[in-house]
Amino acid sequence: MIASVEWKQDDIYDGQSQSGHMTRFDATAEHTAGPSPMEAVLTALCACTSVDVVSILRKKREPLQGLVVTADAEQAPAPPRTFTRIHLTYKIRGPVTQKAAEDAVSLSKNKYCSVSKMLEKAAEIDYSIEYES
Repeated sequence: MIASVEWKQDDIYDGQSQSGHMTRFDATAEHTAGPSPMEAVLTALCACTSVDVVSILRKKREPLQGLVVTADAEQAPAPPRTFTRIHLTYKIRGPVTQKAAEDAVSLSKNKYCSVSKMLEKAAEIDYSIEYES
């Protein structure tokens, strides 16, 4: 896998993935042109675990109708300001059984989500599951 970032101006950077997708990063305090690099990492964690949970629940033939994963993170006060704690909230919509949801989230965290496995080396990651009918 290959990625690159080009400095455009001031604190604005354009990233490109090997598959050709662009992401604009904004290192200013306002983040008006795009996410900061750390926001992008947190978003990648939400995306990675979402992909796992949806895939697992589909394989279990659970009637998933929607999923939103939210991350609330704390950072170290001094540079390099790594994440120290991350809480993930899974909002599951549809008549998915509680056991299937818990198993899917656990499998993602403990086995499949590569972003989570990398981040847990620096940060405590926990989660909660909310059910919406």
